[in-house]
Amino acid sequence: MKKVITFGTFDVFHVGHINILERAARYGDYLVVGVSSDQLNFNKKQRYPVYSQEDRVKIIQSLKFVDEVFLEESLELKLEYIKHHQANVLVMGDDWAGKFDWVKDACEVIYLPRTPSISTTEIIEVVRSGKKNV
Repeated sequence: MKKVITFGTFDVFHVGHINILERAARYGDYLVVGVSSDQLNFNKKQRYPVYSQEDRVKIIQSLKFVDEVFLEESLELKLEYIKHHQANVLVMGDDWAGKFDWVKDACEVIYLPRTPSISTTEIIEVVRSGKKNV
């Protein structure tokens, strides 16, 4: 069985999240998703997610093409997560291009293009400003 692993915050869930997870699932037979913990997100972005880690995990678990979900506590533990879940392929968005090449001895690394014109940060800014038509 070919296992794929990917990681993300998946806050303010949108079609871009669905697109990358669907495409990641096509690289194997089993998709494992690491959802960034609230604390990890704060450490990366200096803000907590809009939705709690429990809600974000529940959203990802509900997707038919996702087989397993766990909470990612640290960016530095990527290799340990890959080994623990026995993943053959790591899939990440191309905004991370090159940043995880250091795990290529453990698995194949693929960077997929993000869905154009949509991002969680952009959605949050639009909602805060009161603009319409995201």
